[in-house]
Amino acid sequence: MSRPLCPHCQRPPRTCLCQWVRPTPNQVSVLILQHPSEVGRAKNTAGLLGLSLSQCETRVGEQWPEAELRALLDPHRQPVLLYPQTDDLPAPRFEPGRGMAPERYQLLILDGTWRKSRKMLYLNPLLQNLPRLALTDTPESRYRIRRARKPGQLSTLEASCYALAHLEGGRVDYNALLEAFDGFNEQHLAFRPSSHA
Repeated sequence: MSRPLCPHCQRPPRTCLCQWVRPTPNQVSVLILQHPSEVGRAKNTAGLLGLSLSQCETRVGEQWPEAELRALLDPHRQPVLLYPQTDDLPAPRFEPGRGMAPERYQLLILDGTWRKSRKMLYLNPLLQNLPRLALTDTPESRYRIRRARKPGQLSTLEASCYALAHLEGGRVDYNALLEAFDGFNEQHLAFRPSSHA
């Protein structure tokens, strides 16, 4: 017998996201490419991000035919991949166009662990050739329910909010969504058993 799911966020009632959704009118459109291993993970943050952003699409997979992936790119927008530079697969560094409106960008996010997202990058040559936006000088991560392997690693939601704020020049406020993310963390921390001395 299948468990009941929230009709809106498709999560079990215990981990329902709806109370943390903050409608946010992003100007840069977002395409989340989500690794299959992240689907259904209670701690995954892409679901909350996708429900909150006004312009966001999610596709699940690890490798796509190039024609299919190309069809997901908006022909009227400049695609930008949110990913750090890699020595073995150098890519064009993102340089914002002079006077280019935020509405002219499409931000691509690889949602998965670092290992999984790196594999997605390797398996999809089209992604390797996109201009890359690498975040620097970001605040300390607020993601307390999953352990980062290296300093400076952020959740998908945090990294996306900071990247969008950068591309949009601060025209959209992502603080409400980041504060809701704190509540999302608290919700999951409450499920952990108390430690006893």
